[in-house]
Amino acid sequence: MKNLSLSKKISIVLISSIVFSILFAFFFIHYLYSELYLSSIEESIVYQGKRTASHYHYGELSDEIIGKIQWYNVVSEYEIIVVDNLDELTSYFPYKVNYETFIEPEDKSELEQGKYIMKEGFVEELNREIIGAIFPIKGDEGLIGFIYIYVPLATIKDVFHGSIPILLIVGTLFFLILFLVVHRVWKSMFKPLRDLQRLSDEVSKGNYSHTIQTDRQDEIGQLTRAFNQMSLSLAQQEERKKEFTSNIVHELRTPLTYIGGYTEALKQKTHTSPEEATNYLTTIQKETERLNKLINDLVDLDYLQENLYSANMQPIVITQLLLDTLDFFEIHIREKNIELELDVDESLVILGDSQRIHQVFYNTIDNAIKYSESLGTIFIKLEKMNDTVEYMIKNHGVVIQQEDLSRIGERFFRTDKARNRITGGTGLGLSIVKEIVRLHEGEFTITSTPLMGTTVTIQLPYLDIEGVESYS
Repeated sequence: MKNLSLSKKISIVLISSIVFSILFAFFFIHYLYSELYLSSIEESIVYQGKRTASHYHYGELSDEIIGKIQWYNVVSEYEIIVVDNLDELTSYFPYKVNYETFIEPEDKSELEQGKYIMKEGFVEELNREIIGAIFPIKGDEGLIGFIYIYVPLATIKDVFHGSIPILLIVGTLFFLILFLVVHRVWKSMFKPLRDLQRLSDEVSKGNYSHTIQTDRQDEIGQLTRAFNQMSLSLAQQEERKKEFTSNIVHELRTPLTYIGGYTEALKQKTHTSPEEATNYLTTIQKETERLNKLINDLVDLDYLQENLYSANMQPIVITQLLLDTLDFFEIHIREKNIELELDVDESLVILGDSQRIHQVFYNTIDNAIKYSESLGTIFIKLEKMNDTVEYMIKNHGVVIQQEDLSRIGERFFRTDKARNRITGGTGLGLSIVKEIVRLHEGEFTITSTPLMGTTVTIQLPYLDIEGVESYS
């Protein structure tokens, strides 16, 4: 069965169901014949025999009585034989039942005790089954005669003579309708499955452009839409994989080119002064540091995305952590003549990993400074909003296009498509920020308009003072 296709398995189930239905119908008809028809005949014979014999329990079996019984034999559906003794019965009914002697010695003893005996079986001379019973007739001084009532049984064909044509017609119509329904269901079920199989073959070859159109709302339709979505997701993943490869090659090639070029220049001693050689070495050092940061960021991002990082969660006075992070950028802010506006609540506490929250502040502030205009303003706000702590940083500078906003946080994605080296960075900063926020069960949003500038908003769960005390 494991090697059979689904269509063959269903075919086997359907054929088995039809065979079972036919067998059930056969045994049901046989049950009606044996249990209902035969039982009713037997009960009727016993009733008529006892009723007839009871009329003559006293007195003699006269010719008048025998005549009445014979008249009843004519008007009834049964064959009735009346005799004075058992030996005469075999002359009136000279047949064997089931090829055995009609009257057995044990039958006589039963009758002498006043009991009736049933006789049922095949009679060759009549070419059919019969069912009957012998009833003793009692007089004043004992048995005065015997009544034998029997009836030739109708065959199953005779019993259901009127029903068989109806059964045949109804059965034919049933199987015809069943065939049409099964054919329609078969086509409806297996055509989309075959389409899915062909689509899966295309997907396995790396062709994600094909989809299956369907308006079905059943499980097959849901499976088809899920497969289309999977194919689309694989196409997007493949596109991002290619873009990731292109980005990583680009990010690695540039510093390696600098390092290789300046190293070769130093080996060939093409520099004209010690100061120029020192500049070469400084460039090599910067590019090495940039490579090292790129690798560290990639490792961090992988650990965060794969949930391999174990966060050291503890209560944090988040405002102090923000102010400590701002101290790192004091020189950069002064160099670009940026005005920094702060609106912070110093009492705010969250439960988090201080190292990772510092990374969130560092990356967002670093981006805000890089993409701010000289003599511009950076506004930072930290406040409690319902059950969260909301951190917001806003700057005026490079505006992010609306179509790029949804891609902010993807690996290596930067809005400066030319990837100039003025702003630097690896394109991984906000990717790491989003993963850290997710790790802390927070929310990350970003908006950007020419009028309002670019705003990054991060919400993290708030920890009240009681929670801090119970924790400590």
